[in-house]
Amino acid sequence: MTTFLQWLSTLPTLAQIPIIIGVFCAVVLLLLFLIELAPRRGRKYTIIRAVACVLFPLLMVAILDSYTWAIVAAGFLGLLLFWLDYRSRSGAGYIFALVGFLSPALLLLAAGLVIPTIQTTVQSFMNSRGTEFVGLENFIWIFTQPAGIRTVLNTVLWVLIAPAVSTLAGMAYAVFIDKSRGEKFFKILVFMPMAISFVGASIIWRFVYTARPADSEQIGLLNQVIVWAGGEPVQFLQESPWNTVALIAVLIWVQTGFAMVILSAAIKAVPLEQLEAAELDGANGWQRFANVTLPGIRSSLVVVLTTISIASLKVFDIVRTMTAGANDTSVIANEMYTQFRNFEAGRSAAFAVILFLMVMPIVIYNARQIKMQREMR
Repeated sequence: MTTFLQWLSTLPTLAQIPIIIGVFCAVVLLLLFLIELAPRRGRKYTIIRAVACVLFPLLMVAILDSYTWAIVAAGFLGLLLFWLDYRSRSGAGYIFALVGFLSPALLLLAAGLVIPTIQTTVQSFMNSRGTEFVGLENFIWIFTQPAGIRTVLNTVLWVLIAPAVSTLAGMAYAVFIDKSRGEKFFKILVFMPMAISFVGASIIWRFVYTARPADSEQIGLLNQVIVWAGGEPVQFLQESPWNTVALIAVLIWVQTGFAMVILSAAIKAVPLEQLEAAELDGANGWQRFANVTLPGIRSSLVVVLTTISIASLKVFDIVRTMTAGANDTSVIANEMYTQFRNFEAGRSAAFAVILFLMVMPIVIYNARQIKMQREMR
């Protein structure tokens, strides 16, 4: 692989493009051939599977310049795969096709999720250089330092406020503009912040919150309105704990459009017959919403709340761009980055593990809700 890349780098740029595209197409065609044709019955296809099961692991390890024992182990793994495939109860070729389809996703999950999670967990119990086991020392440091406790509490505050307000605002907007004149235009206005990155939204709102001395011209929208009303400019990003609330408002502004779109689609899917039946029974507008519409969109509400909750837990861009965690506004994701920059890899990993443990209950709850919905169907 290294030799091929070195040879490729010596070619002109225009010559590299067709070679890369050709290699990519060749790999895709080979995978399609092995997945679509090789699982068929017959001696010819059995030989193809046997060769592929052994040759593919050998080539992958050899291309990655690994050790000889790893190449031999890959060959034995390929033989084991072929034997399992040959003895499969679902017929020869079943396991081959299954592994062919699942292995790319499993490799990506292992490389991007499983292995980093294990490495981070191990690192959280090590010192800053990763050379000595220190047990729970990093976690104890987090929960005994005022700054660490404030960081965790701020993260909890984000999770409590942002999902609830975003969901309520999105649901209210979806209900009140449903089937109204100009519905598409109003929805576009609310959904537009979703097209802006968190960094872009943070820069916009930092200008909105900017404060200048009372005798100077205000460039921040909020402070200009306050001055027009006869008040004094307010340092929104410096006064704790209201500066954290000011940062949360940015995430609410962005996520309200997401909640509105999902819940609006769910509301439109509520059977009209149920609403008409409730109206005939004498139910008013609020009763129809509480007893018919709300139960009908419960699954969508769960999805919206859990999605925004996870986004609130791992928020980083807004805090880093607007305050960099100053004035008691830091959150776990920002503190992970700060500790890593300070060459405290163990503490950074400990913050990552805490964040992982906080996210897991939400993910598990969401998975259980999806499972319950499937069982009901």
